[in-house]
Amino acid sequence: MALSDQINTEIKLAMKAKDKVQLESLRAIKSALLLAATEKGSNGEPDESAETKILQKLVKQRKDAAEIFRNENRIELAEAEEAQIEIIAKFLPEQLGEEQIRAVINRIVTDTNASSMKDMGRVMGIANKELAGKADGKLIANIVKTQLS
Repeated sequence: MALSDQINTEIKLAMKAKDKVQLESLRAIKSALLLAATEKGSNGEPDESAETKILQKLVKQRKDAAEIFRNENRIELAEAEEAQIEIIAKFLPEQLGEEQIRAVINRIVTDTNASSMKDMGRVMGIANKELAGKADGKLIANIVKTQLS
């Protein structure tokens, strides 16, 4: 089932259940997918990797907003953002643990014979392709830095 079809089905269920948080989250996903499908140069519906990037972007936006709300002592708004993160994250591929990410990066560093921070760009490029949608970019960068320094 395509992601847009799955989102539409979930929206109907959320409407019937009168779940405002879930409905708001699902509508945000639907809106982002529609924007991607109608933007100039697109061929209709985004492919799976583009959908994953869109979902990751939505999660990141909500994480940033929740962090800002927590810093401003607006706990109720931060909790609302975090609730939306959980709902959106259900549609993302399963995230890898830190140890699994370290293992992949170790293999990449060994395969590319990377030895210093000069090689970080090359390692990051390969790691981001392999771990796309499965790990947070900041975490990948931090692990690569520790491996190469």
